[in-house]
Amino acid sequence: MGEIIIDILLWASAAAAFVFGIIDSKRERRRMTKKQGKMLRRIAIAATGAAILQLISAEAFSDMDRYLFPSAGRWLRLVLYLTDYVVIGYDIVKKAVRGIGNGRIFDENFLMTVATLGALSLAIYENGDYLEAVAVMLFYQIGEWFQSYAVGKSRRSIGEMMDIRPDLANIECGGSIEVVAPDKVKIGDTIIVRPGEKIPIDGIVTKGESSLDTSALTGESLPRSATVGDEVISGCINLSGVLKIKTTKNFGESTVSKILDLVENASSRKSKSENFISEFAKIYTPAVCACALALAALPPVVRGTFLGLPAEWDVWLYRALTFLVISCPCALVISIPLSFFAGIGGASREGILVKGSNFLEALSKVRCVVFDKTGTLTRGVFEVNAIHHSKLEEQRLLEYAALAESASPHPISKSLRRAYGGELDTRRVTDIREISGCGVIAKVDGNDVAAGNDKLMKSLGVPFIGCHKTGTIVHMAVGGEYMGHIVISDMIKPTSRAAIDGLTSAGVRKTVMLTGDAASAAKQTAETLGVDEVYSELLPADKVERVEELLDTINGKEKLAFVGDGINDAPVLSRADIGIAMGAMGSDAAIEAADVVLMDDDPLKIVKAIKISVKCLKIVQQNIVIALGIKLVCLLLGAVGAAGMYLAVFADVGVMIIAVLNAIRCLFVKKL
Repeated sequence: MGEIIIDILLWASAAAAFVFGIIDSKRERRRMTKKQGKMLRRIAIAATGAAILQLISAEAFSDMDRYLFPSAGRWLRLVLYLTDYVVIGYDIVKKAVRGIGNGRIFDENFLMTVATLGALSLAIYENGDYLEAVAVMLFYQIGEWFQSYAVGKSRRSIGEMMDIRPDLANIECGGSIEVVAPDKVKIGDTIIVRPGEKIPIDGIVTKGESSLDTSALTGESLPRSATVGDEVISGCINLSGVLKIKTTKNFGESTVSKILDLVENASSRKSKSENFISEFAKIYTPAVCACALALAALPPVVRGTFLGLPAEWDVWLYRALTFLVISCPCALVISIPLSFFAGIGGASREGILVKGSNFLEALSKVRCVVFDKTGTLTRGVFEVNAIHHSKLEEQRLLEYAALAESASPHPISKSLRRAYGGELDTRRVTDIREISGCGVIAKVDGNDVAAGNDKLMKSLGVPFIGCHKTGTIVHMAVGGEYMGHIVISDMIKPTSRAAIDGLTSAGVRKTVMLTGDAASAAKQTAETLGVDEVYSELLPADKVERVEELLDTINGKEKLAFVGDGINDAPVLSRADIGIAMGAMGSDAAIEAADVVLMDDDPLKIVKAIKISVKCLKIVQQNIVIALGIKLVCLLLGAVGAAGMYLAVFADVGVMIIAVLNAIRCLFVKKL
């Protein structure tokens, strides 16, 4: 039965290798590296050679003894199989010898070399079946090639989505355009970005209008508009108009460089699972080698010395070699790091940059999420959201307010001008007086106009009506008569409520909001969003103190994440177990201090990041159980002689392929 199975596998391998190695499409050739292509050709040659040798019967080789010289057929058969073995396995043997020379004896190359050379030696001694040794090495190389191609595919997938590094920059010099490398552009230079080109360096648009494709950075397919005065970040693709951009950063400090650096260095920060596997392999491999040695020596000695039975050295040596092949820890050593790599890659395609697999693992244990308010749960932009008790048309009241506030750079003043939306003729405004902490008094079209808070109205003796809403209230008086009030507040992001609800469904038990805002505004925002706890009127140092108090209240195995965007959030981002920065609009200090960066400032991406982490950890655990479970069963079967080399090949290569395929699932996170 075993020979029938191996024959089928050999012919299938030969056919598959021929298809992919000889007549594969140009696209597939481009996708494979030279090393992978060379290995595939070796697999094709070795598989075809082994299949042909199996067609030639042993009797055909024996017939040569009569026509040439005694044992001629046996030696020719040995030379042919050895040639096939060298074609497929010379590099594994070479690595094993090099590993022994470097002091790294107990690795998979050593195990495969000892097992296959041992099987060849037994076959030579018994004039038996050489195919087992060749087949074991062949299928091992097929598994290694498959693993290499799978890793390469995941890297290409990430690379295609993160292909944001610009090759050139068009710099404006004295009226002409010079094409230079992006790292040659200085802060303050003007660059030209044409339709279809990537923005090479962060800057501010000084001329032109366009739409930008930000999908490679944020995972968001909807284009964003860019016009004069807008900040734009490197890595975006200009879709329509020509843009002139004044650079605000050097290339090395620009968004695109930081993103690429984060992705490229993520693998250097290993998770506990990866470190466990590394340490496990250091103990496991020498242990199974010792067990294989004991299996080869002890039973024959006991049988021959104490039981009076035939020692059967060849039988127990074969079982020991089978034991070695089964024990190879490839599935664990390869699939666990690949799972985290694919998870980080899948997250980056969704605009979530995780700085290391240790942080990806920690995300799955987050049970408390602490939010900054302004710029995180809210847009960080003040907007007019209501007008109450107005005795004038609302647009007329806004016009008076915008004109009175026309000379002020305050965010409240800017929000009033935006709400009005029309052109302002500042010649209509005279005698502007800004009263600190109260508001503004001015003459508009000769009328006395006052715009300010309760204190201003009281100082002018104007009776006013209080507002039941929270936010900044701008009372308006024209000609000494109260005309109503305008409510200005920081608008909640559209996805903030869904993010809070999603965190609860993802296993987060507590959500907390920390803010420097007044208690009333903070409380209303928290109630609107469904946040469990809120702390208001906090300084940056107070936020750190609150986070430390919260850290003391959670279980030691659980994690606390803090989400913020401003420069004043950097200390608390560093203090939390997991710091999550709103990257697109966040400060450089916050991004540097954070462990996870959300490129599109969408709080709902926090939920997705946790779900990606949970999925990745589940797959890692599945691979550990599958690999160790199957290997343990096969090791026991091999030790008692119930498993041969063919089952050993499945326990090694087959399990590795299953684990690698399972690990690649971490890359697919779109629907989470």
